[in-house]
Amino acid sequence: MSYTLGIDTSNYATSLAVFDTAGEVVCAKKRFLPVKEGQLGLRQSDALFHHTAALPEMLAELGAEFDLTQIAAVGVSEKPRPVEGSYMPCFLAGVSAGQAFALGRGVPLVRTTHQQGHAAAALFAAQGEKLFREKVLLFHISGGTTDLLLCDEVRSIELLGTSSDLYAGQAVDRLGVKLGFGFPAGAEVSRLAAECTEEVKPKSSVKGMACSLSGLENQCAALLAAGKSPAYVCKYCLLCVADTVVKMTWAALAQYPGLLVVCAGGVMSSGIIRDWVQRRLPAVRFVPAQYASDNAIGVSILAAREAGLWLK
Repeated sequence: MSYTLGIDTSNYATSLAVFDTAGEVVCAKKRFLPVKEGQLGLRQSDALFHHTAALPEMLAELGAEFDLTQIAAVGVSEKPRPVEGSYMPCFLAGVSAGQAFALGRGVPLVRTTHQQGHAAAALFAAQGEKLFREKVLLFHISGGTTDLLLCDEVRSIELLGTSSDLYAGQAVDRLGVKLGFGFPAGAEVSRLAAECTEEVKPKSSVKGMACSLSGLENQCAALLAAGKSPAYVCKYCLLCVADTVVKMTWAALAQYPGLLVVCAGGVMSSGIIRDWVQRRLPAVRFVPAQYASDNAIGVSILAAREAGLWLK
């Protein structure tokens, strides 16, 4: 038995996790980056600063719960996606911390990406190690993605469809900030949406496995201006995302019949979205929020596999 440490420094949260190669997540910690009231995110320089300041404190907290001398490998997300040219400065904080830890302990450093970490966490939560040996359709829907992916053992990720304009998480966050919620606003938008008992008929724009969400922000603003309650508009916004997922899934399964569909990303932790989708597509797998939203769990799992400590 051995343990791996995962580090992820996304544009939303600083995350750490420890994975037991017997097949269990030992502990996971996450700290959201501070965003001033009314703002829709952070400059990369500010995000990098906050990650750099948070990591020593969080590693100390982790060390108080787990003996870090038992770590046999370190994993870190070094960029957003596994494609050429993918880059965000905020990931440099995690790479620096991971490299220092690995060199100090004399253990391997495994570099992966934020998206692969999301995929690994979701697939592990959905069906354990089984899905790391086959092809899976994965939705990664967050503030910076509305991606439908074909994952092959998580090592190969092919983009099948995405949004041509606004991302789903951006639409949700913009509505939430407009209503006075802090950023990111997904949890509050979902909470308020659950209070709406009115029937809502969403309108989505999907062509094959591609979608457009640019009109959703304007639709929500128009509904508020027309006197619809904030709860109704929040429900409408989330159901438009859900309807988009359903239509993109139908198109994907027509081309890749029989593959399992798994949902990851912070937006997909919404119960409103999950219930709408699963009433129409019961086989689609949603995972607990801990595994769906930004986290270092998948990074720690990939570190174990790539270092030859798990799934040999």
